Amino acid sequence: MLSDKPHLELCNLTFAQYSQIKQMMDEAYPELGGAWPEHTIQRLIEEFPEGQIGVVDGDELVGIALAVQVDYQRFSNPHTYEDIVDSNDNVFNNPEGNALYGLDVVIRKSHRGMRIGRRLYDARKELCRQYNFRAILAGGRIPSYHTYRNEMTPAEFIGKVAAKEIYDPILTFQLSNDFQVTRLLKKYLPEDEESSGYATLLEWNNIFYEPTDTVLDFRKTTVRIGAVQWQMRTVQSVEELLKQVEYFVDTVSDYQCDFILFPEFFNAPLMGLCEETSQTEAIRFLAGFTDQIRDAMSRMAVEYNANIITGSMPLNEDGSIYNVSYLCHRSGKVDEQRKIHITPHEKNDWVIKGGNQIGVFETDAGKVGILICYDVEFPELPRIMSEQGMEILFVPFWTDTKNSYLRVRHCAQARAIENECYVVIAGSVGNLPEVESLDVQYSQSAVLTPSDFPFPHDAVLSEATANTEMLLFSDLDMDKLKILNSEGSVRNLKDRRKDLYDIVVKK
Repeated sequence: MLSDKPHLELCNLTFAQYSQIKQMMDEAYPELGGAWPEHTIQRLIEEFPEGQIGVVDGDELVGIALAVQVDYQRFSNPHTYEDIVDSNDNVFNNPEGNALYGLDVVIRKSHRGMRIGRRLYDARKELCRQYNFRAILAGGRIPSYHTYRNEMTPAEFIGKVAAKEIYDPILTFQLSNDFQVTRLLKKYLPEDEESSGYATLLEWNNIFYEPTDTVLDFRKTTVRIGAVQWQMRTVQSVEELLKQVEYFVDTVSDYQCDFILFPEFFNAPLMGLCEETSQTEAIRFLAGFTDQIRDAMSRMAVEYNANIITGSMPLNEDGSIYNVSYLCHRSGKVDEQRKIHITPHEKNDWVIKGGNQIGVFETDAGKVGILICYDVEFPELPRIMSEQGMEILFVPFWTDTKNSYLRVRHCAQARAIENECYVVIAGSVGNLPEVESLDVQYSQSAVLTPSDFPFPHDAVLSEATANTEMLLFSDLDMDKLKILNSEGSVRNLKDRRKDLYDIVVKK
């Protein structure tokens, strides 16, 4: 009958429920003295009501999870049960604590097997996030250890439980709920004969935790980017080109973007002003404008309050030409990333050399990396960046045909999946028959994501209309990357077999 079906709801415990709490704890802990006295439960509810969570089936209390606030630094290090609960069953709650300490979780026998424990743990995790606690800590008993104490050490026992070779009702459950064993606690609860006095110090980290030391130093959870799909057009001067650049920067800044991305060699129309017919001389001529354009775009970054990735430009350094992208911070700082891998065309016709350094840039909107076009086709580079904490990868590109574009596009999509990051690609469109190598362009700029439930089903957050000059806007939810890294269907960063292979940077 319908009335016989359970109707489970979460609630915060009240002292009126003490008789049911006592009944459940007496049933669960006969060997440890049964339930806490009334004053203990009353103190918990009065001092930290949000931390005392229950599950009711109609009017019947069928599950409880008790907790206190503690100082993370103190209780993430060795301690005993008496540091939490004294001999008179007084529980110490620190109202200034920055971590949640899990006490008892008890499920009524009649309702076990209904995943009520997981429901209570999920509620604890949500409480931890809402209150911006750094972590959930707990001293976990290992009641099955007494069966094996003559055969193995506590550490060996914990390892076998983690490998699912041994079942322990408490530790197995904790590990299945994403808790990590950080250390072994000795003499945690000496009267716990089943655990031989041992316990595990368990920790679940709040991936959304934000330190509250300062008001201004905070991490953005939503980052807005603007990508420019640039139209190659004839220009008569560098000033005319910069006027077009400033138009896009001004427009994008009106939408309060944190980043603006331009394509690779967006300034190439200036080669049309070169009287030399040699491609080698034309690229050196173009390099003569790089300092001026970089400085102008740095000024725009400050004036329009947006970080600008300047696409890329040729740089003449001691007679050698490099393909360089600049990150013009809105603070006025300028970083650079040189193209590492040079295409045959760049090498043979323009005599461009490859750079030797790869890194991640710290910005006021997260950690970002830049790879210029061909570089994104080499998976080692983004992997190095991801190990340095990269969250957004910007890829300015320049491709002539659709098949060359798709090489960049598909590789960029793979990099988003492999490295659990956002990838923004931007290219140019249009034709300039009077400039050699600029007679054909193909581009469809896009914002690409990892492929998992928090993201669009096709892993494409937004994309431009192919071969049309336009602006592309997207809001990047940075918290989704944290969820993916910690709780994703697959975890490409965590599951790498570093015992088997690794990437070694020689320079």
